Amino acid sequence: MNKPLRRVALAMMAMVVLLMANMTYVQVIKAGEYRDDARNIRTQLEEFSHERGQIIADGQSLAVSNPIDNDRYQYQRSYPNGPLYAPVTGFYSFFYGSNGIERANDKILNGTADSMAFGRFSDMITGNKPRGGNVELTIDPAMQQVAYEQLTSKGFHGSVVALNPANGQILSMVNAPSYDPNRLTGTDNNQVADQWQQLNDESGNPMSNRAVSEIYPPGSTFKLITTAAALDSGYTPDSQVETASSIHLPGTADATLPNYGDRTCKGSTLTLALAHSCNTAFAEIAGKVGADKLRSTAAKFGFDRDLNMPMSVARSEMGPMADQASLYQSGIGQRDVRVTPLQNAMMAAAIANGGELMKPQLVEATRAPDMETMDTFQEESLGQAVSPQVAAQIKEMMIKSEGFTKGGGKITGIDIASKTGTAQHGDPGDQPHGWYVAFAPAENPTIAVAVIVENGGDEGAEATGGSLAAPIGREVIRAGLRGGG
Repeated sequence: MNKPLRRVALAMMAMVVLLMANMTYVQVIKAGEYRDDARNIRTQLEEFSHERGQIIADGQSLAVSNPIDNDRYQYQRSYPNGPLYAPVTGFYSFFYGSNGIERANDKILNGTADSMAFGRFSDMITGNKPRGGNVELTIDPAMQQVAYEQLTSKGFHGSVVALNPANGQILSMVNAPSYDPNRLTGTDNNQVADQWQQLNDESGNPMSNRAVSEIYPPGSTFKLITTAAALDSGYTPDSQVETASSIHLPGTADATLPNYGDRTCKGSTLTLALAHSCNTAFAEIAGKVGADKLRSTAAKFGFDRDLNMPMSVARSEMGPMADQASLYQSGIGQRDVRVTPLQNAMMAAAIANGGELMKPQLVEATRAPDMETMDTFQEESLGQAVSPQVAAQIKEMMIKSEGFTKGGGKITGIDIASKTGTAQHGDPGDQPHGWYVAFAPAENPTIAVAVIVENGGDEGAEATGGSLAAPIGREVIRAGLRGGG
C-alpha cells in the first residue's frame, strides 16, 4: 500500500474509533443524565404513558394518577386536597416539571428506582404494564387540616410546622396562602402556561414553600438559644440579669435597645426574663457569652446546616455578628439572624427531646405498586444540642413563659412549654411577624410546633406572637393530642 492510501486508511480507522468512543460515551456514560434531563420529551412521554405511584398520608391519597383519553398522554396527575397538601406533595406537570415530594421521590413514583428493578423485570417478562411505587408520608391529616384552617380562615400569610420530638417525623407542614397543584397538571400547554403565570403573579407568593424555603428573623423565640448558651456557660435559672427598660448598644454613639413598650423587666432572674421576654437581659447575656458561643450553640440546634427531609431546606443563619452592637441585637433574634419555620420547630423539638436534635423526615415508607413495603423510616440523630439537664431547665422556663402568654386556645389539663416572638424585619410600615414555638405535653412531649404569622396578621403594628401565633399553635397541638399524637 502506498503512503497516501495508508494515511487515508489510518485516518478512517481513527475516525471509526472516535465515533465508537463517542457512541459509548453518549449511550453508556451519559445515558442516565440524558434520560433524566427535563428537556427529554421522549422520557416525559414514557412517564405519562404508565401509572405514577400515589402519595399517601394515614391511608389518604394525596396524589394519584388517573387514566385519560389523549393522543400523547395516558395518565394525568390529580391532587384530591390540592392546596391543603401542596407544601408536601408539590406538583407534577408535563410542562413545568415537579417539586416537593413529587421531585424528591420521583424515581420511586415513576418506578425507575434501583429498589424496583426486580419489579420492572417481572413486568417485562409477564407483559404487565409498569406502574410506579408509592410514597407514604408522616403527615397527620387532622393536624394538617387544623393548621391550614387556622391560617386561611383568618386570611393570614404564614406557615405552621409540627414535629414528633422523639424521632423527627413531620406531622404538619402548612403554608398560607397556598395553591392548587391541579392547575398545573393539564395537557393543554397554553392553558397550563396561563395558570402558571397567574400563580406567579398572585400576591403572597403562594407557590413558595414558606416552611422550608423562606427565612425570617426569629425575634424572641431565639432567646431559647441564648438561654441555652447562658446555661451552658455557668448561668443558672436564678441568675440575676439586666432589668432596665433600655440599654446602650456598645460601640455606637447613642443607639439604644429597649424592652417591648420600653418597660422595665418584671423579673430579675433568667427564668423571669425569659417568661417576660426582656430584650435588655438577653442582649446583655449575648454580649457576655460572646459571638463564638452563641454561634456554636445555634449550630448545635441546626443553624448553618445543609438539610434534606427529603426536600432541600434553606439554611438558617446567624449573620456576621461583627461587633458588640450586632451581637446584642442577635441575642434577641434580630439583626441578621434568619430561620426557617422548620428550624424553629427543630429548636423546640430538641429541647422537648432532652436536648437531642433529630433529623426531620417527611417520608414514613416507600411501597411497591402492590403496596408491599420497600423501605421504612429510620430515625437519625443530629447530635446533642444541649445536655439533658440544660434541656430540663429550659423546659421549666418555657412552662412559666406559657403561663404569661396571652391569646386564646389554652388547653385545660395539659402543660405546654412555649416561647413567643415578635420580630421586626424592616419592611415598609414595620408590621412585625408573630412567632410561637411550643411542645406538649410538657412532661412527656409528643408534639413540637412552630407558627409564624407574617406582617402583623390582622393586628398591624400592635401584633405580638402571643396574640397572633399562639392560638394557632395551641389548636394544632390540641388536634394532635386528640388524635393520640
